[in-house]
Amino acid sequence: MKHGLKNFSLVIMTLLLFACGEEEKVAEKLTRPVKYQEVGYLGGEKIRSFSGTARTDKIINLSFRNTGIITEFDIKLGQKVKKGQMLGRLDNVQSRLAYEQAVTQLNSAESQMNTAKLSLNRTRSLFEKGSASLSDFEAAKNAYKTAQESYQSAKRGVGIQQDQINYGYIYAPEDGVIASVTAEIDETVSPGQAVATLNAGTDMEITLGIPESVINGVKQDMNVEVDFASLPDKQFRAKVTEVAPAVDANTATYPVRVRVTNPSEEIKSGMAANVTFDFGERKDSNTTLVIPASAVGEDSNGRFVFLIETEGESSKVKKQKIAIGDLTSEGFEVKSGLSAGQKIATAGLQTLLDGQEVKLQ
Repeated sequence: MKHGLKNFSLVIMTLLLFACGEEEKVAEKLTRPVKYQEVGYLGGEKIRSFSGTARTDKIINLSFRNTGIITEFDIKLGQKVKKGQMLGRLDNVQSRLAYEQAVTQLNSAESQMNTAKLSLNRTRSLFEKGSASLSDFEAAKNAYKTAQESYQSAKRGVGIQQDQINYGYIYAPEDGVIASVTAEIDETVSPGQAVATLNAGTDMEITLGIPESVINGVKQDMNVEVDFASLPDKQFRAKVTEVAPAVDANTATYPVRVRVTNPSEEIKSGMAANVTFDFGERKDSNTTLVIPASAVGEDSNGRFVFLIETEGESSKVKKQKIAIGDLTSEGFEVKSGLSAGQKIATAGLQTLLDGQEVKLQ
């Protein structure tokens, strides 16, 4: 029994030691997250990029101008259409019935007008012979005039009802490509209800929102650069075509449109785009480095930064001595100790140690 208790105690102690070892291993793996920034050149803040969405410059919502059930619907997603091509038709039962009634009214009005004309001619002949009074002649003239007006009104009614029948058809207003379809055959639709969308433009536009802080730097016909995440290593030129004078209440930004000046068939409507604006005069010869003021520390040896060195999947900070120049709106100018593209820590310098392992954030 004693041997059993002794063995049990040894097992418990072994498990506890193993658990402690595991906890120590876990603790060793914990690394401090750190914010960082790449060292760049002075003036870099004048180059700003904003996200937008590509779309053709002419988008048309296709709809019927009448109510009815769709009986023909030759519209498919991605379909290329020609101007004047019939794309859909309604049953037009109510419109055809109204048209027939209008034609009946027109025939009746024409018959009444012809009768009134014969009566006027007869009354005029009797009046000239002295067998009819002046009042009878005037009454005949008024009756014929009224019949003429009724006929013209009925004729216009026929034209209106014919238009109502025509409103039950959809014809392609321009050459283009069907971008979306939102209705099907045998579906009841109302006037103005969009059943499809036609991309009829030849130019590609990017719509985006610009914040208040930089909107005054955006000008009409301003040249910009555009790139797409779905088209890596490709860059396109564009020009600002529209700048909204008022803020969009939904996004709290100012809507802006730019037109791609060297378009490609690879650009599709709906693609996410990055539009880069140059809000200042770019000087490629400017080699003055600048770093945020928050990245600069000072000790008994002078000014320093924590340089981030990455090897494989791990990153460590290295205390790097630097010489700084003037303080600008973008930070301190760097005279020596750093080069463009290097990563430096930008926060929590007081808690970092030389050689400490960190996790980039």
